[in-house]
Amino acid sequence: QVQLVESGGGLVQAGESLRLSCAASGRTVSVTAMGWFRQAPGKEREFVATISWKGGRKYYADSVKGRFTISRDNAKNTVYLQMNSLKPADTAVYYCAAATLYSDYVREDSYNYWGQGTQVTVSS
Repeated sequence: QVQLVESGGGLVQAGESLRLSCAASGRTVSVTAMGWFRQAPGKEREFVATISWKGGRKYYADSVKGRFTISRDNAKNTVYLQMNSLKPADTAVYYCAAATLYSDYVREDSYNYWGQGTQVTVSS
């Protein structure tokens, strides 16, 4: 019903910046929120940031607050994640997700659809 395509990952050095994009297609009128999660090697998937689609309310994980910014372009059905002051600990596969129900948007079980993931590697 909803398809997500992520882009923008890559390899950068500590302190540099990167911008991720996620374009949604399909029945996007049903989307209530979009978010970003990440999964580091050998670890569980972790919440990063979320934004409600109509109100634009934003929430961030403490580990990225002040460094990452989530934003949206409703006309393009696209969500972005601007990542500044990157650290080696930010190295992970980053996943875009879309929710169609009203729920707790910091919990991954609240999301119905997921992108394929994009690799972000930060060297020291």
